[in-house]
Amino acid sequence: MGETVKIETGRQTAEDVKARREADEPHSPLVRFGADKPLRLDAGVELRGLQVAYQTYGEPNADRSNAILVCHALTGDQHVANVNPVTGKPGWWETMVGPGKPIDTERFFVICANVLGGCMGTTGPSSTNPATGRAYGLEMPVVTIRDMVNAQAMLLDHLGIERLFCVAGGSMGGMQVLQWAASYPERVFCALPIATAARHSAQNIAFGEVGRQAVMADPDWRGGDYLNQGVAPHRGLSVARMAAHITYMSDQALHRKFGRRLQNRVLPTFGFDADFQVESYLRHQGESFVQRFDANSYLYVTRAMDYFDLAADYDGVLANAFRSSKTRFCVVSFTSDWLFTTQDSRAIVHALNASGASVSYAEIESDKGHDAFLLEEPELFDISRGFLDSAARAAGLPPARTR
Repeated sequence: MGETVKIETGRQTAEDVKARREADEPHSPLVRFGADKPLRLDAGVELRGLQVAYQTYGEPNADRSNAILVCHALTGDQHVANVNPVTGKPGWWETMVGPGKPIDTERFFVICANVLGGCMGTTGPSSTNPATGRAYGLEMPVVTIRDMVNAQAMLLDHLGIERLFCVAGGSMGGMQVLQWAASYPERVFCALPIATAARHSAQNIAFGEVGRQAVMADPDWRGGDYLNQGVAPHRGLSVARMAAHITYMSDQALHRKFGRRLQNRVLPTFGFDADFQVESYLRHQGESFVQRFDANSYLYVTRAMDYFDLAADYDGVLANAFRSSKTRFCVVSFTSDWLFTTQDSRAIVHALNASGASVSYAEIESDKGHDAFLLEEPELFDISRGFLDSAARAAGLPPARTR
């Protein structure tokens, strides 16, 4: 990484155009639902012309009982275990998903869909509005985690998957896991929510608002109409990403990786360049992010997380969301995660216990912060593999191949 990151501003770049194409014509399977199959949103409106982009790995068994739905986090996408067509980088959860991995694609039929409101092929603010022929922008209705899950349920109906063996995901993906278990308990045999919470905290809402204000303060945001005006709010989105990325790491991880070390220099410049390595790192994170993610999608998806409060839909009692559920749960948290704390996970576990659900809980000792669920964490792999193996035996699925 160099000393200074130059973020293009103003005109849309070739990378912007490439990413924009993914919104309508993604490099992945795509289902387009006709106007006769609208998605009813929590906002009280119907979304017609819904499309859902997804990826699959492995093969379904004869009765399609081996399907696992992986739900992605805020800035993830459907490319969970294959090369991303925009960035050229490996899938975002290849540590967990693949042949012989805990979510074994030689054993399970794995599905991952881009979330509603995203920018990689599922209907979102960068998609073309069929009514106008222009990008939705802020004409896209605001969506919720439950809307995302309902769109995924429509996809599974299309694929002929009546019941999922498992739903798994971390962070916002974990929110979707919990919503699946509450909204469609009869369709979920087991659930693996990782590093998540049953509601967004006031602190997390505050962090989300800082990011959204950074985007909207960029003059090139143009009231959300930047795509139709040929510009891009790169600077605002980059700052939003920089601020958010700090919350994904722990103080220990930042200290271990960067400390107070200077970036390619012996003495400070006594100016405002990136003197410290951690500054250079954050600028790099911001620059790379704007090349693959849509600014309006960032607004919509962070807002969906803010609105998530599972207990609110059940008279304020979280246990009621899982009442009489036959789903098996394994809840996982990390000790250094201050974005979705172990207390958040314990609250989920307490509610599941109160509802009579079958639940196990693991608190993993790690200094990697929230992003630990995306990194090399052998204990997470072992716990996940053990949980899925046990659930598979209970579901009557064949054992994993010996290696």
